[in-house]
Amino acid sequence: MLLAIDCGNTNTVFAIWDGDAFIGTWRTSTEWQRTADQYYVWLSTLMKFQQIDVEITDVIVSSTVPRVVFNLRVFADRYFNTRPIVVGKPDCLLPVDVRVDEGTQVGPDRLVNTVAGYDLFGGDLIMVDFGTATTFDVVDSDGAYIGGVISPGVNLSLEALHNAAAALPHVDITKPQAVIGTNTVACMQSGVFWGYVGLVREICARIKAERARDMRVISTGGLAPLFQQSEALFDHFIDDLTMHGLTVIHRYNKENN
Repeated sequence: MLLAIDCGNTNTVFAIWDGDAFIGTWRTSTEWQRTADQYYVWLSTLMKFQQIDVEITDVIVSSTVPRVVFNLRVFADRYFNTRPIVVGKPDCLLPVDVRVDEGTQVGPDRLVNTVAGYDLFGGDLIMVDFGTATTFDVVDSDGAYIGGVISPGVNLSLEALHNAAAALPHVDITKPQAVIGTNTVACMQSGVFWGYVGLVREICARIKAERARDMRVISTGGLAPLFQQSEALFDHFIDDLTMHGLTVIHRYNKENN
């Protein structure tokens, strides 16, 4: 049984993989102060509640927050007697190449998404992840990660607008009924929604033009379906893309170590 952990800037997802499917998935806020013991109490309580009684033998971690990795290592060692595979560390093997400027450190989440996309769809992909940041990752024809684009996340943009302008309220992102807003909330929602539609469409178009080839656009992240339903910006939406990538990387390391 594999425990896959995806630690993002805002949320951390724990999922148990039995070799064929995820049998349990749970989400918590990312807090670097959380101890190994707190992780175990939280996870074991949820597993018991859902009547999931399994023996976890392996752990793999992808974390964009370096400070949480130590406690997750302790958590894996203390409670499951296993050394976790940590994506991005030298001892973690990847089934794809990373071709970027020398000295550049690529975020583990972006590497995992690349692996997942190539495993599911092959090469020549643009992976769009709507997280704390909205990232665009470019996958070459042979599956290699060759770079990408980072822009502020949707919710981060709304929060910044609210915090920087005292008269502007906090609003939830949704598709507005019209482009021209007739009240403050509608104006803000229109600006963010249509602004991100334009951002995704333009960046993807420029990547395709720069690569001089047709490329499929794959999306993931909580807000991706909202944009997909409205504008058909993506060829595919995969909800558990990162978790799938972790299972692929784990299998690759087991087979090659």
